[in-house]
Amino acid sequence: MRGRIYLLFGIILLLGSIAYGDGQAQNSGPKSERCFFYTAKKLGIPILKASIRIGNGTAEQGRSLSQIRVSVESLGSLGLFFRMKNRFASIIDAETCFPVRYLKTIDQGGLLFHRKQYTQTLSFDLSHQKVIVEGGGEEKHEISLPAETYDPLSVFARYYLKEELRPEEEIRVSLYDGIRFRQMVFHSKREKIRSQVYGEVESVCLESVTSFSTFGEKEGRIRIWYTMDGKKIPILMELELPVGNVRFELEEVKEG
Repeated sequence: MRGRIYLLFGIILLLGSIAYGDGQAQNSGPKSERCFFYTAKKLGIPILKASIRIGNGTAEQGRSLSQIRVSVESLGSLGLFFRMKNRFASIIDAETCFPVRYLKTIDQGGLLFHRKQYTQTLSFDLSHQKVIVEGGGEEKHEISLPAETYDPLSVFARYYLKEELRPEEEIRVSLYDGIRFRQMVFHSKREKIRSQVYGEVESVCLESVTSFSTFGEKEGRIRIWYTMDGKKIPILMELELPVGNVRFELEEVKEG
């Protein structure tokens, strides 16, 4: 599942924040930190826990910054077969929502997976349409990217503040996560779904078909459900892999 779990969380930040039906679009940055906590289960057994934190950052060169942080960790039920403790953060311009830096710390391995342990920083230079890549076992280098390309977390902020998506619509996303450039298309539909936190709620489900390099470019699906009450809470995420499904269910929301 190389890269797929944290890519899913980057995408949920985008899609869970722009689609909300009859709610009103937000027009200002986060007033306080909001935290979402998830657990993924396989055959009813918890195997992964994850969190998403969205809040204000600091000031840099006269501009205010906001920060989105994601963590994904394996649980003891996986034993020696797979271990993961990955961290990601995106620092964005609070006014424009453009990405400034994307940082990731990867620490995973186990009997069934190769050991991966590295840090990587992506520094975006939007005026020249390029990104500077440092770390990750490679020399510092630059990559040219099309306009409107974001890292998986910063793309969330742009659409959270400026865009609106309703059922039966389509959204195209350009992402760069330090591994590869992706262009994805998501389709939305209205569904009722049961959440262990909120009970039965009206939601929008966004779904996309994508290929997985880990499984020989075989296709799978990403599905994301979030509430249509204006709060746009991502309550369920599902990754349909060629070898089976992984579902992340929301367990707790905190603010402060």
